[in-house]
Amino acid sequence: MAIEAPYSKYRKNNFKIAIVILVILSGWFVYDGYYNENFLKKNTDADGNPNSTLVFNRQSPPWFILAAVAAGVYLFIIRSRKIIADENELSINGKEKIPYDAMQKIDKTHFESKGFFIITYKNKDGSEVNRRLSDRAYDNLSAVLEHLVAKIS
Repeated sequence: MAIEAPYSKYRKNNFKIAIVILVILSGWFVYDGYYNENFLKKNTDADGNPNSTLVFNRQSPPWFILAAVAAGVYLFIIRSRKIIADENELSINGKEKIPYDAMQKIDKTHFESKGFFIITYKNKDGSEVNRRLSDRAYDNLSAVLEHLVAKIS
């Protein structure tokens, strides 16, 4: 039976909130930069030249939208990240596969207090690698840790 630890909902929700905030800021700056008469009067001099605040409000909305799109693309990329602990190996995001027999030790001394543990294993080249997994990045990581400890010992 495979145990899954999906990417953290907390982090995914933070990206969603950031996208909404960036779109709202963009709309607000467009409104102030082009349509709000009081703001336009306040931020132009007698000759009709805009000050730096008005220039920023007119030039920043495309950058906010670009940042929102970038956050959306990154959210799309990370949506399917997960750790799967099956009967033979630990699969991290479907790319890194660590067989249980290659694992040498699991350092879980900081898991209760700081929420991470470190797996030490030998890769295909024979060199020793430390892989840190955090419960802030993945939900249900405690079940994966229990499964790993049971498989290693």
